[in-house]
Amino acid sequence: MFDLSLKLNGFPIKEARKALSSIKNIEGIDFETYVSKKKQEIVSYHLEHNPFYKSFAKDAHLNDWNSIPIMTKRHLQQPLKHRLSKGFSEKNSYVNKTSGSSGDPFIFAKDTFCHALTWAVIQDRFGWFHIDFNTSKQARFYGIPLNKKGYYKERVKDLFSNRYRFSVFDLSDLTLEKCLNKFEKTPFDYINGYTSSIVQFAKFLKRKQIVLKTICPTLQYCFVTSEMLFEADKILLEAQFGVSVINEYGAAELGLIAFPNTNKEWQINTDDLFVEIIDENNAVLPYGKEGRIVITSLYNKAHPLIRYDLGDIGMLSKDSTLKKPILEKLIGRTNDIAELPSGKKAAGLTFYYITKSIIEDDGNVKEFVIEQLAKDIFKIKYVSNTDLSLEKIKRITLEMETYLEKGLTILFEKQEYLERSKSGKLKQFKSFL
Repeated sequence: MFDLSLKLNGFPIKEARKALSSIKNIEGIDFETYVSKKKQEIVSYHLEHNPFYKSFAKDAHLNDWNSIPIMTKRHLQQPLKHRLSKGFSEKNSYVNKTSGSSGDPFIFAKDTFCHALTWAVIQDRFGWFHIDFNTSKQARFYGIPLNKKGYYKERVKDLFSNRYRFSVFDLSDLTLEKCLNKFEKTPFDYINGYTSSIVQFAKFLKRKQIVLKTICPTLQYCFVTSEMLFEADKILLEAQFGVSVINEYGAAELGLIAFPNTNKEWQINTDDLFVEIIDENNAVLPYGKEGRIVITSLYNKAHPLIRYDLGDIGMLSKDSTLKKPILEKLIGRTNDIAELPSGKKAAGLTFYYITKSIIEDDGNVKEFVIEQLAKDIFKIKYVSNTDLSLEKIKRITLEMETYLEKGLTILFEKQEYLERSKSGKLKQFKSFL
């Protein structure tokens, strides 16, 4: 049914699988030649057929990859019709919108073959763990449009895709109890969805002292995506679900970027993407150095995503090769940086993690986010049964000053629920500077 739904929507999945098989068989020096050729081909195509890209990359030279400009989300925040290649329209392309979790949402397009290839790659990676989208039943923790048309459209897609969708907008105990009842009655093979929502379900199970696999014995894996997965949360998920947790890294506009292989390495997708790590001067960094993640979609003819700065910071392992790069670290987003009065900068998720170890140790706090309101003022919004104790507030303030600097004001605000993006994602750190 899943393959059929792709075909009915005009996406040639059979041809895409055949192409993927050919790509995977390219080895050694031949793969280097293949990548070089595809990079030149996609740049050449858009310089010839895409007026937007021709204007954007007016100084680009096909034989000099470093002359190809870095593209950011801000460059793409203009009407889609101005960015489409000749011969493509919203009617003959796959069109979607980024989630906006980075703060810079935009509408993008893929040609039908490119979108089919994206799905072929995803199916291939899930297949590493014996998950088949046509036969395996998915418990899906994702957002869903709240308007009537969008809501029922997603429900129909879920039906064809052999999955059941749980709401991520209501994570109350009453709703999570209904989720639990659904697992008791349904032979789910795997869980897939947003990290923060799935973590909340695991915390609910912990409070009830239930291991999910004991009531849903068919469950095999839990795949989390779209948000950071902390090691403590991974341990919690595996304990309460009774299955292994697989951490997927992807983006709506690109597809799957990295996926754990069976050796537990976070393997970069080189089948239809070309991934680089660059510094603040846009120079390509060697393996083992952290910097901005820049990605080229090698097959998207409808819309250029060439040397596209995703907004994430990461590092490739020194053991990486061109065919098999390994993502050793995903540090967070470039806009998740805290600026302090002294001029010091710190990754927002770093002190989110520090605070997390204190704030959640007794199970009172269900979830929380950190906001930077000024260089010396941070607000911690949290959902809990009772207010944080004075002792805990003092410990958090002390830790924040230890890892950042002294003289900071830390505000605490208890809330009934935390606001999520329209897609249902939870942004764990946000700077208003």
